[in-house]
Amino acid sequence: MLSSRARSLPASSTAALDAEIKARIAAGADIINLTGGELDFPTPAQAADGARRAITEGRTRYTPVAGIGPLREAIARRLTGHWGCPYDASQIVTTNGAKQALAQVFTLLCEPGDEVILPAPYWVSFPHMIRLAGAVPVTVPTAATGFKLTPEALVAHLTPRSRVLLLNNPSNPTGVVYERSELLALAREAVEHGLTVVTDEIYGDLVHEGASFTAVASLGPDIAGRTVTVGGFSKTYAMTGWRIGFAAAPSPVAAALTAVQGHTSSAPSSISQYAALAALTDGTEAELERRAAELSTRRTLLRDGIRALPPLRLTAPPQGGFFAFVDVGALCTRPGEDAGTFARDLLEHAGVAVMPGNDFAAPDHVRLSYGVGTDDIVRALDRIGSYLKTTVKTTPRTTGTGAHHG
Repeated sequence: MLSSRARSLPASSTAALDAEIKARIAAGADIINLTGGELDFPTPAQAADGARRAITEGRTRYTPVAGIGPLREAIARRLTGHWGCPYDASQIVTTNGAKQALAQVFTLLCEPGDEVILPAPYWVSFPHMIRLAGAVPVTVPTAATGFKLTPEALVAHLTPRSRVLLLNNPSNPTGVVYERSELLALAREAVEHGLTVVTDEIYGDLVHEGASFTAVASLGPDIAGRTVTVGGFSKTYAMTGWRIGFAAAPSPVAAALTAVQGHTSSAPSSISQYAALAALTDGTEAELERRAAELSTRRTLLRDGIRALPPLRLTAPPQGGFFAFVDVGALCTRPGEDAGTFARDLLEHAGVAVMPGNDFAAPDHVRLSYGVGTDDIVRALDRIGSYLKTTVKTTPRTTGTGAHHG
């Protein structure tokens, strides 16, 4: 009954694990959950007020497929003024979350058999979105280059079927942030080889000290004309449940994306759109600055805590988003052991839930979220430390690394 693509499609491992852990916690289990891809901050009051106003004023009907004009204008202003991207409202399409935008973009950009260059480690849904569009993900390992794609690696993986370069910056799961010079070098290759760049920049507002965010579309007209920028409100504004994202693209791509959306989901919820509009226009900047400072504190706490827990190792310190990507290879020395083994043992014996990197193409790493409060981070580090002391004392280990992605 099912198509071959549907038969080979697994459920999202990140969503499934997060749901399982939340269910166990709801049933009374003592678990500190560091798996989630959402912040514990509330939706800003301004956004919630905007939604309530929309309901009171009866703004509960269909909207234009690409979204209400004021929201598209506000997104364009923010991309232009805050990120230096030269978009106008006609180039913005609002979607049911950034995930929908990405899936639809691959559908309209790729012919069957086209190749999408995908740096690894990658967010778990990327390869499946690409395959659902009939395209082929071409994975490029980046562990040897600080979890960043280099121009040399990009060119080495190009073929006559190469169509799209997918960049996630800041990265989920690694937390790395590309420098402007690094993006310029990749952009030159993309233009030279006729690639379209799809850039997932949903964590672009969540960059910590020592790093700065550069949007690909801000690098000049040549690359802007070949770039589709995807973002949303889930991370910056803690609006995961509102399901509101966007794509910003050259006009022909935006028009095609609107057509695809018109025949599939139609526009996002009108209430979510008005909430997003209020988040952008009703003065949330002071609150976002406060949250950024808190997130930086959490990041430092977790980063330093992991560094004090050998043999765990931070391959690249987190610079953006709210994840730390931790190498546990030194604890995976027996046949069949990997990050999934470590994560299961840590959950059962220490009550700390982390996301194994197997489905991120990094089976020797785990992802830890610092989207939780400092008290939970401290307690989690204490539990991990106690678990490691017991494990290292009772189990023969080596200091070599376990299975690496390649």
